[in-house]
Amino acid sequence: MKYFVSPFNKKVKLKFPAKITIYDTTLRDGEQTPGVCLGTKEKLAIARKLDELGIHQIEAGFPVVSEEERKSVKKIANEGLNAEILALSRTKKEDIETALDCDVDGIITFMATSDLHLKHKLKLTREQALNVCMNSIEYAKDHGIFVAFSAEDATRTDLEFLKKIYKKAEDYGADRVHIADTVGAITPQGMEFLVKELKNFLKTGIALHCHNDFGLAVANSIAGLLAGAEAISTTVNGIGERAGNTALEELIMALLLLYNIDLGFNIKVLCELSKLVEKCTHMNVPENKPIVGKNVFRHESGIHVDAVLEEPLTYEPFLPELIGHKRKIVLGKHSGCRAVKAKLEEYGIEVTRDELCKIVEEVKKAREKGRFINDELFKEIISSVKGPVDM
Repeated sequence: MKYFVSPFNKKVKLKFPAKITIYDTTLRDGEQTPGVCLGTKEKLAIARKLDELGIHQIEAGFPVVSEEERKSVKKIANEGLNAEILALSRTKKEDIETALDCDVDGIITFMATSDLHLKHKLKLTREQALNVCMNSIEYAKDHGIFVAFSAEDATRTDLEFLKKIYKKAEDYGADRVHIADTVGAITPQGMEFLVKELKNFLKTGIALHCHNDFGLAVANSIAGLLAGAEAISTTVNGIGERAGNTALEELIMALLLLYNIDLGFNIKVLCELSKLVEKCTHMNVPENKPIVGKNVFRHESGIHVDAVLEEPLTYEPFLPELIGHKRKIVLGKHSGCRAVKAKLEEYGIEVTRDELCKIVEEVKKAREKGRFINDELFKEIISSVKGPVDM
């Protein structure tokens, strides 16, 4: 594996959990992105690709939402994937029964816990919320499945009440408790504090479900792991409500290359997975999106291109082939002779030094006039200097 990251990373003594679980919620929270609707065919295709990656758990959906959603979750649960299949469930018996009918391996049941949500959304007191949550956990555990309890808006919940509700969930048999940073309003330092407080109070494993409203979802997830959390919720391309969730590809690659935490994922399929989700959701991946964006391995600046052609790691922290990506030299205003020459060599076109300099000059002029240097225009420029060419 060829990559080159800062050697100072190793100077910091860090301790991660011995076992880290990544549970992906692209098919549930990702689908809650406004305007996104995935059919059974699309959900199954994404689930298969997630399984090819080697994801540990897949949150396949929210079965009670519709009959089609129920069919999708059931289809995924019976596909024979290696990943554990989970479903989201409200703290209602009918929700849990619907999930059980889908043959899932487990459920994530949730209840809003902040005073803001209790008062304005649920119209419940703290005590009422406690009782509702526990009944659902107990009912699900009686059916012998994995049960996680998620406190919605946990990061804006009174700490003592949060401890109380998680402890009661633990006492009723919850296999894992989830901290939901529902509006992405916590800092990495705040997450470290919260996880440590809960770790000292609970025996149950802790998971994090982070939103990206302030661009801190990945940072908060890593901070939580270092504080003792053992599971992280992700979505492919970081999609999800509002600013989205912790991006699967960013978290995996950061852990692997920056922190030397290898979770055994088949990272060569990351770009395929990203493109599949982009296609199914009709949500274009921003060109400057970390890890999978087109621009991550595209180079235009002459100084950069010269160096990259000599040694790619001068301007790339890792080689694109690691994740199924491709490098591309882009011609434009900042291009130099070496970049243009490399592009000409791609097409097997030989030019003199004077012709090369003239082509570079014409490329710069065309781009400054607002024209993008695609293959057709590049051929036009070459022909204007050298005469008709085949490309």
